Amino acid sequence: MTGRGESAPGGSASGGPGGSGVPAAVVEPTDDEALRRARAEAVVRHEWTQFQAVRGDDGRADCQNDWPQFRQMRLSQFRTWPLRLLHSYAADLDAADAAGRNLLTEKYARMMVSTEPERYARQIAPVLPVLPDERVAQQEAVIAVQVGWARDFRARYPHLGQAMRVLRTAEDTAEATSFETYLRGELGTYSDRTFAHYRRLVEETAAAGGNLTEQTIAWTVELGGFSGLDEAEAAQAR
Repeated sequence: MTGRGESAPGGSASGGPGGSGVPAAVVEPTDDEALRRARAEAVVRHEWTQFQAVRGDDGRADCQNDWPQFRQMRLSQFRTWPLRLLHSYAADLDAADAAGRNLLTEKYARMMVSTEPERYARQIAPVLPVLPDERVAQQEAVIAVQVGWARDFRARYPHLGQAMRVLRTAEDTAEATSFETYLRGELGTYSDRTFAHYRRLVEETAAAGGNLTEQTIAWTVELGGFSGLDEAEAAQAR
């Protein structure tokens, strides 16, 4: 499988120390916030366990030995999620274990519809759960919003944007997977319940004038030691 470097869908490779752009969630923790943080950490640990079992054509990838990077990228995404969504996705991971499935393997497999379409049609699609047309259409609407957010973020933070995946599926290669394709693969692994919660998050964020890419990368750079996006952007420019 290709494009196995794990990240948040809007993920930046930025790390290391350093303003504006500090995530709004960074406040004195309440009981709910502490629970949300603990649940996010537990979800990342569970994903890491499944990630260890992913095998590509060349066997184990180097990124499967990099827990700090994996944690930074995935926790950045999950720190933007409400507790109901975290609980739902945690249940998806548990259900996958019980059924002998691996959601991380399935995510990368779904990406191959773009990166290796002939092989996907011949070998991969027949063994993946089929998504109804209505679900696919709903996912595509969510993806369109998030591609717009990512494009906007890259325009405002061009140096951080350079550390992100390429943006559109049309830019995919066998070695590199775009933000759009990665997101499509990930959304395809969610249960209907989890996707409904995720879609609600996207809709509520859009209605409030927010940007999930910006929120996610704000967490990424904070976890990397920066004070915020402006400092991280300046560091990337040097």
